[in-house]
Amino acid sequence: QVQLVESGGGLVQPGGSLRLACEVSGLSFSLYAMTWHRQAPGKQRELVAAVSSGGRTSYSASVEGRFTISRDNAKAMVYLQMNSLNVEDTALYYCNVEGYPYWGKGSLVTVSS
Repeated sequence: QVQLVESGGGLVQPGGSLRLACEVSGLSFSLYAMTWHRQAPGKQRELVAAVSSGGRTSYSASVEGRFTISRDNAKAMVYLQMNSLNVEDTALYYCNVEGYPYWGKGSLVTVSS
């Protein structure tokens, strides 16, 4: 059974930083591309960042230069370092195995002064 568990969310002031983590189990993690998505209140879920099995990364325009996705294949973990956060980044953040219907329950990030 594939499981994804996100952690690291919380309340942060504008301009602050957070690091999300996602622990993956139940599959050969190193073989799969991983993504982070987010869903803000009243909006559709959107792709934020992706990392291929080989470590190549890509980002949405809204987070390029501020967020960094990374992975640790030995630990079956994927991370999202988020810097220079602003109120528009407030959302529930999910990790996902790219191309598969495997999702975590999400980690809430709230950016507010």
